[in-house]
Amino acid sequence: MKVIALFALCTMPVLAERIELEMNPASTAVHWILGDVLHTVRGTFKLTTGKLWFDTENGKAGGQLIVDATSGESGSGARDGRMHKSVLESGRYPAIVFVPDGVEGKVVRLGDSQVQLHGLFTIHGGAHEVRMNVKVHLEQQRATAIASFTVPYVKWGMKDPSNFLLKVKDSVEISVNAESSIK
Repeated sequence: MKVIALFALCTMPVLAERIELEMNPASTAVHWILGDVLHTVRGTFKLTTGKLWFDTENGKAGGQLIVDATSGESGSGARDGRMHKSVLESGRYPAIVFVPDGVEGKVVRLGDSQVQLHGLFTIHGGAHEVRMNVKVHLEQQRATAIASFTVPYVKWGMKDPSNFLLKVKDSVEISVNAESSIK
């Protein structure tokens, strides 16, 4: 039975053409997780706009995803105020932008695939190379994806909000649950 399933997966059609996606901001969620010694802080950001294209045949990708840095929230007004004022400086840097330039892996025409998306992630005024693990599901004219990556915010020049009472990690885990239409 496993051999038949493996054969079926190996013979599924692979996309050889450029795929263009337009993200739906209303049904896309950007989640972040920051650990500290006492508990884990979870929050969200909102996608402003997102258009992405990729071609797994030649490994190229492009487009732009823009997240509203001022939309970041964790459920605590005081904590969010410190995050926006001291760490993100979202009044000065209101957008977080990802511009992909490459994709590794193949995407099947219908069903699930896993790829790595590479590109420049601009936050707090600096552009940094990132590689995201992305699980993609395609069905007719709709695509869903879950992407995950780490932002080493202290290394990238943002302030560490730790103090003598509270010690937080120097990186944030990001996961994006996106829904888009295939153009």
